[in-house]
Amino acid sequence: MSANMSDSEKLDKQRLKNFKNKGRDLETMRRQRTEVVVELRKNKRDEHLLKRRNVPHEDICDDSDADGDFRSQNTSLEAIVQNATSDNQGIQLSAVQAARKLLSSDRNPPIDDLIKSGILPILVHCLDRDDNPSLQFEAAWALTNIASGTSEQTQAVVQSNAVPLFLRLLHSPHQNVCEQAVWALGNIIGDGPQCRDYVISLGVVKPLLSFISPSIPITFLRNVTWVMVNLCRHKDPPPPMETIQEILPALCVLIHHTDVNILVDTVWALSYLTDAGNEQIQMVIDSGIVPYLVPLLSHQEVKVQTAALRAVGNIVTGTDEQTQVVLNCDALGHFPALLTHPKEKINKEAVWFLSNITAGNQQQVQAVIDANLVPMIILLLDKGDFGTQKEAAWAISNLTISGRKEQVAYLIQQQVVLDGLSNILKMADEEAETIANLIEECGGLEKIEQLQNHENEDIYKLAYEIIDQFFSSDDIDENLVPEAIQGGTYNFNSSTNVPAEGFQF
Repeated sequence: MSANMSDSEKLDKQRLKNFKNKGRDLETMRRQRTEVVVELRKNKRDEHLLKRRNVPHEDICDDSDADGDFRSQNTSLEAIVQNATSDNQGIQLSAVQAARKLLSSDRNPPIDDLIKSGILPILVHCLDRDDNPSLQFEAAWALTNIASGTSEQTQAVVQSNAVPLFLRLLHSPHQNVCEQAVWALGNIIGDGPQCRDYVISLGVVKPLLSFISPSIPITFLRNVTWVMVNLCRHKDPPPPMETIQEILPALCVLIHHTDVNILVDTVWALSYLTDAGNEQIQMVIDSGIVPYLVPLLSHQEVKVQTAALRAVGNIVTGTDEQTQVVLNCDALGHFPALLTHPKEKINKEAVWFLSNITAGNQQQVQAVIDANLVPMIILLLDKGDFGTQKEAAWAISNLTISGRKEQVAYLIQQQVVLDGLSNILKMADEEAETIANLIEECGGLEKIEQLQNHENEDIYKLAYEIIDQFFSSDDIDENLVPEAIQGGTYNFNSSTNVPAEGFQF
């Protein structure tokens, strides 16, 4: 193995080894798929924001004017800090508002400068001023935007002992103060599992969920739902079990909401929970939400489809029984549209989902066949982008491992095996001889020769073409189970693309 082999190559090699291990079991196959999913999605998962800065549109002009005033008057941070401690309520409010407006500026807010100025303890103290809700609101807003920055900046807010005061503000009689406290806590929770569990330990869940009611303004509910996503995020470690149990009933309510933003966040929360392991998957199943989740695979909004596909895809990385819960909701009926979706990301995720179904039991393999999805997978194996082809190769490979003899025979009738071998050899360039030798060592040539007598004209012609172009001797054989390298797009630039023991067909 090359010393500089990429993590992705190592992962693929390990995955292939596991699939082809004669002692394998189906749970191992699925677990390997889960590990690969982590690698596949590490760059795209957090298209969903961990932290958000409050820069409301209606204040942009006003804020930029105010910022210009501060700078034109050479108002220093020291003056803002000094005025923020004034006994004069008007001066104090103006100073805290000035700090907030600096932090709400569109470009390069001076977060570090404000932290270094020593204003954090002053802002935190302002959170305690129940006699002045406007001051509480402005201070909470400023702290929200500081906590929206880097992890170090978020930690500075936490270490200033702001979290207990934000939790207290969740009970404020002033809704704008409550909402700003929710937003600040969302940024802190989004920093990572340590902050998440700290805020949970102080009792955030119950008051947060209490805001979910028919009377809550839509903008406020969007913030609450986003914070719930952050509570469900991170799996090293996952959220406490009791927290998941508290949140799931709320998600069961929110999944029926008509607002797209709320729906997207609700489904992302489910996707994070189901990404943490079989125990969490079972909790989601037991909540009764899966029958309402699966239909979202055909939602008109791509953002909802994407989140739903991720969530159900995570569920089918679980046990056969957990997978069956999804299939019982007619999930496969949504996949013709997903496999032909104009967005390649959707195609890839859809085939990844199906690769975990074909890693299941024979009844689940048959369900994929009965849904007429195999020809569509094969088409993507040939025509999809590289990532989709890769997933399609695993879907086909898993079928050959999990399927009955008749199911594999059906696959052969689709001509995927010979086409795959032909493409591999054609695209292997200077490695073609090495690949041919591997096929020979596995006993493949004898099998290909036998196919020259097949009743299907296309099959016997292709078998003849393979032998004529790539093999010069007759005494070799191979069992033609398709490998992970199908569709003619894999590069055989080194032997690391091939398991050491060869392709075990």
